[in-house]
Amino acid sequence: MAPPRARRLWMADFRTALAADAGAISEFLEARIVCDLHPPLAEAMRYAVVGGKALRGFYVMEGARLHGTDGALPVAAAIECVHAYSLVHDDLPAMDDDDMRRGRPTVHKAWDDATAILAGDALQSLAFELIGDAPASGAVRAALMASLARHAGVAGMVGGQAADIAAETAAVPFTLDQIMAMQAGKTGALLTWSCMAGAMMAEAETAPLKTYGDAVGLAFQIADDVLDVEGDAAAVGKAVGKDADAGKATFVSLMGLDGAKRRAKDLVDEACDALSSYGEAADTLRAAARFVIARSH
Repeated sequence: MAPPRARRLWMADFRTALAADAGAISEFLEARIVCDLHPPLAEAMRYAVVGGKALRGFYVMEGARLHGTDGALPVAAAIECVHAYSLVHDDLPAMDDDDMRRGRPTVHKAWDDATAILAGDALQSLAFELIGDAPASGAVRAALMASLARHAGVAGMVGGQAADIAAETAAVPFTLDQIMAMQAGKTGALLTWSCMAGAMMAEAETAPLKTYGDAVGLAFQIADDVLDVEGDAAAVGKAVGKDADAGKATFVSLMGLDGAKRRAKDLVDEACDALSSYGEAADTLRAAARFVIARSH
């Protein structure tokens, strides 16, 4: 493990890279999201993709930098579109029924349910259009599209969302293994894909970054469960305490608050260890892993 001063330097580098990538992705999407047929729809789409951390887009960009690959911005923007679409739909009354997201009214509250559904649909479609425009070979673009479809679909994020909804009405609360499997899809799948995308663009080995992404994705969700207990709604940007109020099984309810925090820290250590083959070049990714459990939102 690196000394504290080195970790602070990594974190500073990470925050600088995250802010720069978030700004570049936001500017790129602002220019790409246009709908002459129905301008309010484009406005809702842009509203949905701004204001977040752009952590998944950062992982795409940093993975590409790690492999000396250019042209990652459209791919980073694509994963942010998929993530935003998932949040817009997840916030709908038929799903999580949330009024606030990122400290602002959710899309269905700022507009209406129909606009939110269509904005999410359009963002998902735009993601694959953006990958199709990426400056990479046809084989690489096809591989990125196919793998994103798997990670975002029923075998990944959407399947995890379905399991999460089922958990709310299950006669018996989910076990820890079931929660882990559910969250590997709901939260982890897109994070893992984001971590692997840069290596895929470089046609390099993806296994270390998959291991990293799997560990970070699970740590991210555990941290979310901790924030649902300890977080401040103003800082988190959405309601907290909903899981406990609903009686849902979470990492905190199954492992205890301290146990959940310890498990998240162990996962971050596993993620950092997976990067050993990259040496100091992966220090920013190591800081990103630590950020996942240190964040306030």
